[in-house]
Amino acid sequence: MSERGRPQNRIDPPTVGEERQLLEAWLDFHRQTLLWKCDGLTDEQLKTVAVPPSTLTLLGLVRHMAEVERGWFAAPLGLDETWIFCTEDNVDADFDDVAGADAAADLETFRREVATYREHAPRFSLDDVKHGRNRDYSLRWIYLHMIEEYARHNGHADLLRESIDGATGD
Repeated sequence: MSERGRPQNRIDPPTVGEERQLLEAWLDFHRQTLLWKCDGLTDEQLKTVAVPPSTLTLLGLVRHMAEVERGWFAAPLGLDETWIFCTEDNVDADFDDVAGADAAADLETFRREVATYREHAPRFSLDDVKHGRNRDYSLRWIYLHMIEEYARHNGHADLLRESIDGATGD
Protein backbone atom coordinates (compact mmCIF):
# COMPACT_ATOMS: atom_id res chain seq x y z
CA MET A 1 0.00 0.00 0.00
CA SER A 2 1.47 3.31 -0.94
CA GLU A 3 0.68 6.81 0.21
CA ARG A 4 -2.73 7.58 -1.26
CA GLY A 5 -2.10 4.68 -3.65
CA ARG A 6 -4.80 2.55 -5.22
CA PRO A 7 -4.49 -1.21 -5.22
CA GLN A 8 -4.21 -2.73 -8.65
CA ASN A 9 -6.49 -5.70 -7.93
CA ARG A 10 -9.34 -3.80 -6.25
CA ILE A 11 -12.18 -2.98 -8.61
CA ASP A 12 -14.53 -0.10 -7.93
CA PRO A 13 -18.13 -1.28 -7.72
CA PRO A 14 -20.42 -0.29 -10.59
CA THR A 15 -22.76 2.62 -9.98
CA VAL A 16 -25.58 1.05 -12.00
CA GLY A 17 -26.63 -2.57 -12.21
CA GLU A 18 -28.85 -5.34 -10.97
CA GLU A 19 -29.27 -5.64 -7.21
CA ARG A 20 -27.25 -8.84 -6.84
CA GLN A 21 -24.44 -7.52 -9.04
CA LEU A 22 -24.20 -4.39 -6.89
CA LEU A 23 -24.29 -6.28 -3.59
CA GLU A 24 -21.61 -8.73 -4.70
CA ALA A 25 -19.44 -5.96 -6.15
CA TRP A 26 -19.60 -3.86 -2.98
CA LEU A 27 -18.85 -6.85 -0.78
CA ASP A 28 -15.87 -7.83 -2.96
CA PHE A 29 -14.65 -4.21 -2.93
CA HIS A 30 -14.58 -4.24 0.87
CA ARG A 31 -12.97 -7.69 1.03
CA GLN A 32 -10.20 -6.45 -1.26
CA THR A 33 -9.85 -3.25 0.77
CA LEU A 34 -9.08 -5.25 3.92
CA LEU A 35 -6.43 -7.28 2.07
CA TRP A 36 -5.00 -4.06 0.62
CA LYS A 37 -4.58 -2.61 4.11
CA CYS A 38 -2.45 -5.66 4.97
CA ASP A 39 -0.45 -5.69 1.75
CA GLY A 40 3.32 -5.41 2.06
CA LEU A 41 3.48 -5.71 5.84
CA THR A 42 5.59 -8.20 7.75
CA ASP A 43 4.06 -10.79 10.07
CA GLU A 44 5.16 -8.68 13.01
CA GLN A 45 3.52 -5.55 11.59
CA LEU A 46 0.28 -7.45 10.95
CA LYS A 47 0.32 -8.42 14.64
CA THR A 48 1.15 -4.90 15.87
CA VAL A 49 -1.21 -3.31 18.36
CA ALA A 50 -0.98 0.15 16.91
CA VAL A 51 -3.59 2.13 18.82
CA PRO A 52 -3.36 1.37 22.57
CA PRO A 53 -5.23 0.69 24.77
CA SER A 54 -7.03 -1.29 22.05
CA THR A 55 -5.62 -4.76 21.35
CA LEU A 56 -6.85 -4.63 17.76
CA THR A 57 -4.44 -5.70 15.00
CA LEU A 58 -4.72 -6.01 11.24
CA LEU A 59 -4.27 -9.77 11.49
CA GLY A 60 -6.98 -9.88 14.13
CA LEU A 61 -9.32 -8.08 11.73
CA VAL A 62 -8.53 -10.57 8.96
CA ARG A 63 -9.13 -13.51 11.29
CA HIS A 64 -12.36 -11.93 12.57
CA MET A 65 -13.68 -11.34 9.07
CA ALA A 66 -12.95 -14.96 8.13
CA GLU A 67 -15.10 -15.95 11.13
CA VAL A 68 -17.79 -13.42 10.14
CA GLU A 69 -17.85 -14.71 6.55
CA ARG A 70 -18.41 -18.24 7.82
CA GLY A 71 -20.79 -17.17 10.57
CA TRP A 72 -23.18 -15.44 8.20
CA PHE A 73 -22.84 -17.37 4.95
CA ALA A 74 -22.23 -21.00 5.95
CA ALA A 75 -25.64 -21.88 7.43
CA PRO A 76 -27.84 -20.44 4.68
CA LEU A 77 -25.60 -22.03 2.05
CA GLY A 78 -25.57 -25.39 3.82
CA LEU A 79 -21.81 -25.35 4.51
CA ASP A 80 -19.55 -26.02 7.50
CA GLU A 81 -20.39 -23.67 10.38
CA THR A 82 -17.54 -24.73 12.69
CA TRP A 83 -15.57 -21.83 14.13
CA ILE A 84 -12.19 -21.27 12.55
CA PHE A 85 -10.23 -19.45 15.27
CA CYS A 86 -12.71 -19.04 18.11
CA THR A 87 -13.77 -21.66 20.63
CA GLU A 88 -16.51 -22.02 23.22
CA ASP A 89 -13.91 -21.05 25.83
CA ASN A 90 -12.54 -18.09 23.88
CA VAL A 91 -15.07 -16.45 21.58
CA ASP A 92 -12.60 -13.61 20.90
CA ALA A 93 -9.66 -15.80 19.87
CA ASP A 94 -9.87 -14.38 16.34
CA PHE A 95 -8.87 -10.98 17.74
CA ASP A 96 -6.91 -12.01 20.82
CA ASP A 97 -4.73 -14.98 19.86
CA VAL A 98 -2.60 -13.42 17.14
CA ALA A 99 0.83 -13.39 18.82
CA GLY A 100 1.62 -16.98 17.85
CA ALA A 101 -0.49 -17.01 14.69
CA ASP A 102 0.85 -17.80 11.22
CA ALA A 103 -0.08 -14.65 9.30
CA ALA A 104 0.31 -16.19 5.84
CA ALA A 105 -1.87 -19.16 6.81
CA ASP A 106 -4.50 -16.88 8.34
CA LEU A 107 -4.59 -14.69 5.23
CA GLU A 108 -5.02 -17.83 3.13
CA THR A 109 -7.84 -18.98 5.41
CA PHE A 110 -9.56 -15.64 4.85
CA ARG A 111 -9.13 -15.92 1.07
CA ARG A 112 -10.46 -19.49 1.13
CA GLU A 113 -13.54 -18.49 3.12
CA VAL A 114 -14.27 -15.65 0.70
CA ALA A 115 -13.79 -17.94 -2.33
CA THR A 116 -16.16 -20.52 -0.84
CA TYR A 117 -19.02 -18.05 -0.43
CA ARG A 118 -18.36 -16.39 -3.78
CA GLU A 119 -18.72 -19.83 -5.36
CA HIS A 120 -21.81 -21.01 -3.47
CA ALA A 121 -23.90 -17.87 -2.84
CA PRO A 122 -25.01 -17.34 -6.47
CA ARG A 123 -26.93 -20.63 -6.32
CA PHE A 124 -29.35 -19.06 -3.84
CA SER A 125 -31.96 -16.34 -4.11
CA LEU A 126 -31.50 -13.09 -2.23
CA ASP A 127 -34.88 -13.92 -0.68
CA ASP A 128 -33.68 -17.24 0.77
CA VAL A 129 -33.85 -17.15 4.56
CA LYS A 130 -31.46 -18.27 7.31
CA HIS A 131 -33.29 -19.23 10.46
CA GLY A 132 -31.47 -17.70 13.41
CA ARG A 133 -32.06 -18.16 17.12
CA ASN A 134 -34.29 -15.13 17.51
CA ARG A 135 -35.17 -14.06 13.98
CA ASP A 136 -34.88 -14.88 10.31
CA TYR A 137 -32.41 -13.29 7.89
CA SER A 138 -32.66 -13.14 4.11
CA LEU A 139 -29.53 -13.61 2.03
CA ARG A 140 -30.10 -10.00 0.89
CA TRP A 141 -29.91 -8.83 4.51
CA ILE A 142 -26.75 -10.89 5.04
CA TYR A 143 -25.07 -9.19 2.05
CA LEU A 144 -26.01 -5.78 3.40
CA HIS A 145 -24.83 -6.67 6.89
CA MET A 146 -21.51 -7.99 5.55
CA ILE A 147 -20.94 -4.76 3.62
CA GLU A 148 -21.60 -2.79 6.81
CA GLU A 149 -19.31 -5.07 8.84
CA TYR A 150 -16.45 -4.67 6.38
CA ALA A 151 -16.94 -0.92 6.06
CA ARG A 152 -16.69 -0.50 9.84
CA HIS A 153 -13.64 -2.74 10.18
CA ASN A 154 -11.93 -1.23 7.14
CA GLY A 155 -12.13 2.09 8.98
CA HIS A 156 -10.27 0.43 11.85
CA ALA A 157 -7.78 -1.00 9.34
CA ASP A 158 -7.14 2.51 7.97
CA LEU A 159 -6.13 3.75 11.40
CA LEU A 160 -4.04 0.68 12.18
CA ARG A 161 -2.16 0.82 8.87
CA GLU A 162 -1.40 4.52 9.16
CA SER A 163 -0.14 3.99 12.72
CA ILE A 164 2.13 1.14 11.58
CA ASP A 165 3.88 2.71 8.60
CA GLY A 166 2.15 5.98 7.72
CA ALA A 167 0.48 4.58 4.61
CA THR A 168 -2.90 6.02 3.84
CA GLY A 169 -5.50 5.49 1.18
CA ASP A 170 -9.24 5.25 0.67
